Amino acid sequence: MLLTGVAAFATTTETVGVQADAEFYAKADLSVLNGKKLGITIQSLQNAYWAGVMTALEEVLKANGAEFTIVACDDSSATQIGQIENFISAECDLIMVHPSDAAAVEDVCAQAREKGIKVMCWDDPMENTDANWILDNHNLGIAIGELAAEFINTYYSEDNKAEVIVIGYPQTKILLEREEGIKEGLEANAAGKYEIVASQAGIIASDAQTAVETTLQAHPNAKVVAGIGAGAMIGADEALNIYTEGVIPEDMGVFTTDVTKQQLEQLDDPTYPAKGIIGFEGSDEDTATACASMYALILADNVGAQNVFRGFTPITAETVAQIIAGMK
Repeated sequence: MLLTGVAAFATTTETVGVQADAEFYAKADLSVLNGKKLGITIQSLQNAYWAGVMTALEEVLKANGAEFTIVACDDSSATQIGQIENFISAECDLIMVHPSDAAAVEDVCAQAREKGIKVMCWDDPMENTDANWILDNHNLGIAIGELAAEFINTYYSEDNKAEVIVIGYPQTKILLEREEGIKEGLEANAAGKYEIVASQAGIIASDAQTAVETTLQAHPNAKVVAGIGAGAMIGADEALNIYTEGVIPEDMGVFTTDVTKQQLEQLDDPTYPAKGIIGFEGSDEDTATACASMYALILADNVGAQNVFRGFTPITAETVAQIIAGMK
């Protein structure tokens, strides 16, 4: 099941491109991948989201006869440049980079294209690519904020304000954009009914858990958490599960993005306060199929624009079961 946007054309203040939807991905002929050599370098395989999606991607690529190598740079630009150079030497047909630092790999990606190799970037609107598969992170943050605001409007009022914890990661530009979007979505949809009592960094679960636990010492009535990713949800869930001894009040909720199996399981478990996730294509299998479709479209020169915006849709307790079925 693909959860995608429906618009044919998308813009942000800086970037113009096409909006991916089911019809867009349906243009792809995955048989194009048969016999093609693909080099894939990502930031990290330690992240639960990436580990799940890459496992699913391996299955899709094998099923369609592609020859591929998937490596992680462990957030080292120097390592990633070396990996891309190796893919160039191996005469790959397509290289996909999920950059640790997009600016740092622009030159080596240009070298790949000079050799006739197609280049795709996942996450950043790079210049020296054939296609960028990206999110509008500000709008993604707004969607998270809107989901949290809907919850706040249900359980809180101007006379009974929600105490909100925001878990961000301002050290990374796209995650800062996402955090700012969360705050904008909250203010636009629940103004006067909440107070942000803490904004803490927490890209990994342990840091997010510590941030929530620390905040609860000063603000024991903080019951709503909005965060920038899987780590924020998993960590906040653990902190609030411990804090409430698993008895979650109806006015307690955690809202983030990314889609990992642990997040989905917590969303489906009433002893955790997870209430909503802004998902992308759907499950790991859905995202992997969409990614492979991007490869096929790029190889066939059929993308239609350099920038392709991924869609996003809320996942709640009512829809979580069908997404879990496609997770790795």
